[in-house]
Amino acid sequence: MGLKITELEESTSTCELAAAALGVAVGQIAKTLVFLADDQPVLIVASGDNKIKSGKLKRLLGAAMVRMADPDTVKRVTGYPVGGVCPVALAETIPILLDDSMYRFPVVYAAAGTPRSALPVTMAQLEMITGGKWADLV
Repeated sequence: MGLKITELEESTSTCELAAAALGVAVGQIAKTLVFLADDQPVLIVASGDNKIKSGKLKRLLGAAMVRMADPDTVKRVTGYPVGGVCPVALAETIPILLDDSMYRFPVVYAAAGTPRSALPVTMAQLEMITGGKWADLV
């Protein structure tokens, strides 16, 4: 598939820092977040300039309650620290949702496991490597 991780000197631990380090728009950063839907983890990948709407997520998942996972839970289920969560090679098998707002860009940049790395991917590559399902989450 030809994917290549980009290692950077600068921090990529937030969407804003990653965009500055890579010289791209904040929306091109594919932030990877873990939510708990009725205490079950779900991974969300979305454009860095958008906020996930918990109401949409609740309806889509049929959950009574949705909240962000704490850093310990994120590390346990993904294997990665907050600020470097990669959407592939997860420690646990959990559902993955991809927000369709990323389709605005030909390429987005996901974290690659550390707070100083990025993985440029097209939408087709992102879907293929994550097995994620596209949804409107913002």
